Amino acid sequence: MNKHTIFITGGAGYVGAVLTPKLVALGHDVRVLDLCIYGEEVLGDTLKKPNFKLYKGDIRDRKLLEKAIPGADTVIHLACISNDPSYELNPDLSKSINYNAFLDILDVSKKSGVQRFIYASSSSVYGVKDVENVTEDLPLDPLTYYSKYKALCEEVLLKEQIPGMTSVILRPATVCGYSPRLRLDLTVNILTAHAIKKNKITVFGGGQKRPNMHVDDIVDYYIALLDIPKEKIAGKIFNAGYENHTVSKIAEIVKEAIGKDVPVETVPTDDNRSYHISSAKIQKELGLTPKRTIRDAVLAIKKAFDDGTIKNWEDINYYNVKKMKSIGLK
Repeated sequence: MNKHTIFITGGAGYVGAVLTPKLVALGHDVRVLDLCIYGEEVLGDTLKKPNFKLYKGDIRDRKLLEKAIPGADTVIHLACISNDPSYELNPDLSKSINYNAFLDILDVSKKSGVQRFIYASSSSVYGVKDVENVTEDLPLDPLTYYSKYKALCEEVLLKEQIPGMTSVILRPATVCGYSPRLRLDLTVNILTAHAIKKNKITVFGGGQKRPNMHVDDIVDYYIALLDIPKEKIAGKIFNAGYENHTVSKIAEIVKEAIGKDVPVETVPTDDNRSYHISSAKIQKELGLTPKRTIRDAVLAIKKAFDDGTIKNWEDINYYNVKKMKSIGLK
């Protein structure tokens, strides 16, 4: 593995709090730009490492980008308002972070001589598809502002490719499992929390499919993309998922994994979004295959409850919308 200087947006977020320490431990020079609204302590001892620097600030701050990016050879862009309910709070805020800021990050990266730009998009850009295998060549039909801006950023990135900068797009499934910056507002994670703390699992709808990806697997993919030859990834898009299960099936996996005979209650929902993706391309072309299952994610969260790492599961830091409301993010 080559040594890199890596700039990460959202490096103290749910995925970032797993990715950043791994990259630092591997010996890379890592710079993170993050508002740290969930606390910078999620990065633990990484904060003290000589090959790490935290820029505590807003990705919409062009001057801060111009300070933090130059000298980096790789950009991993993770930061965003990361789920659909968050958009309902303030659509203008979401656009400014998920789209407008992306334009500046890309522009500064190009002007700073960044050699590789890795963009975290989302598998939700496809919308609802009737076909069995949703592959990267299918047309996009984003159903929400979140997925719409993800799709628009992809379009810009592919259109503005330049010689010398390799751009690649990942479309991850819903990420699950334990992170120091834990989210309990994601399907697998919240069903696990409810099973453990409420002794009941409530499923809304149940028939909707939700593709999932273990947080440690998606982190491994980002790390692998640092050194994969550019001819294999330049200007390409890859789905990144593993298990396409219905929400009802996920509930059964949770129930079995925690070893408690908790009741599963199914209630109606008006959220019938159903996603399923094929990740055959990334496995075939790049040799990247998930190593962890939904069950592994459930067990990791259960361990965090059992050993007291999760002290108060209702803490607003585990829930994006509640947290953003509480601080009045603008």
